[in-house]
Amino acid sequence: MTMDQSIYAALDAAKQEKSDSAVLVEAGAGAFLNDEGFTTVQAINEAKRCLHCKVPQCVKGCPIGNNIPEFIHQLSKGNFGNAMHVINETSTLPAVCGRVCPHEKQCQGNCVLGKKGDPIQIGKLESFVADFDTEMGLIKEYIPQKTRGRVAVIGSGPAGLTVAGQLSRQGFNVTIFEAQQEAGGVLLYGIPSYRLPKTVVRQEIKKIEALGVEFRLGHTVGCGDITIDSIFADGYDAIFIGTGTAVPKSVDTPGANLHGVHQSIALLHQVTAFNDGMVTKRHVPLRSGEKVAIIGCGNVAMDAARTAIRFETDVTVIFRGKKENMTAIEREYNEAVHEGVKFMWETVVEEFVGDERNKLKELKIVSPEGHSTLPFNRVFLAVGSRPADRIVSTTDGIDVDAKGYVITHTRPFGMTTRRGVFAGGDVVHRPQTVVQAVKAAKEVAEGIAQYVDAVKLLDHVTHLEQKS
Repeated sequence: MTMDQSIYAALDAAKQEKSDSAVLVEAGAGAFLNDEGFTTVQAINEAKRCLHCKVPQCVKGCPIGNNIPEFIHQLSKGNFGNAMHVINETSTLPAVCGRVCPHEKQCQGNCVLGKKGDPIQIGKLESFVADFDTEMGLIKEYIPQKTRGRVAVIGSGPAGLTVAGQLSRQGFNVTIFEAQQEAGGVLLYGIPSYRLPKTVVRQEIKKIEALGVEFRLGHTVGCGDITIDSIFADGYDAIFIGTGTAVPKSVDTPGANLHGVHQSIALLHQVTAFNDGMVTKRHVPLRSGEKVAIIGCGNVAMDAARTAIRFETDVTVIFRGKKENMTAIEREYNEAVHEGVKFMWETVVEEFVGDERNKLKELKIVSPEGHSTLPFNRVFLAVGSRPADRIVSTTDGIDVDAKGYVITHTRPFGMTTRRGVFAGGDVVHRPQTVVQAVKAAKEVAEGIAQYVDAVKLLDHVTHLEQKS
């Protein structure tokens, strides 16, 4: 073993000793081995494979424009702190994005090495650097004085956290209002632990808190005394709405109100609560050996299906379209198949049928094979979601479209029809991936900064004119 290898082995040992994440991933009824991470030697060797292209296609494939070649270059030399500095220039949630981004369609999918062999595993390298920094406490970011203005952020999902982090780094005093008792939004409550360990989310939030961001948890804007108007009255210069699409869509299929028909997003919330020890297993609507149907074939459907399979159930995804029409990430679909999830394509549920106790017992379906009836104990709907109207209904001047999505402008970017109120992420652009929400939020953060600066400059000029 060389001296460098000895050093890297020691670093791995120290990182493992400090890590509060287990070898096993939280998984509801049981646990699955977590083999996602690189060792230090593996990460450096993978980084050394980079060709450092003159025109890096990986950067073109990254929605937020991460300087991928440079952070990989620093990593290849063992400069972990420098690699983290490079990532921090463009990304607020690297440990998250490194795990949940559809890399095969973005950075990694554009890597030239992938044309004839294996592309650089960019996502794993990004999460390695972020995790290493977290565990070893390598860098402390410079925090400028908070003199540029006050901004309120509503919601602590990927969009809200990104806006908060970006503006705090630019000298703004930022407060996040979150309805839940813990920050994280969809990252904490909507993405299963086997894909995104909750320790990772909490560590990323701690880093944002360390930038000087204040979190007001259990504060629901649009209920009681907390409104857009009251926040402005408290002296905030701008407000960002990043509340996502928290209201799941239902179906008008006969029998949809039977006991045993649930929403997929509710299942994911309950499993998170169970994994955190907040509720017992009996509060999770899954029992070993049950036949479970998931209606839909997007990312939430995959999450629900793979979560249910971990509770030792028999899971079938039912989708009205063809496989090529599914909106789920291909990687998630492949892993679901590998784990034992079954799929029925071009199949429509005509009726949920219950027994004498009003409990689901079977589904009437139409498939390419014709009409049939199949026994199922539970159904989880994953047919989309929409924004809640709690904020817009209690605020004058914020326009939404016919489906309830907030309307925004491009100058300043992200501002709604109400002056000083901005919005971004899923509440504007429909449900998308985490990185797309981050991308939109970064653009809105810049719009907020420009707006606040312009208003303050105008106020200053007006004040000078009044004095003269």
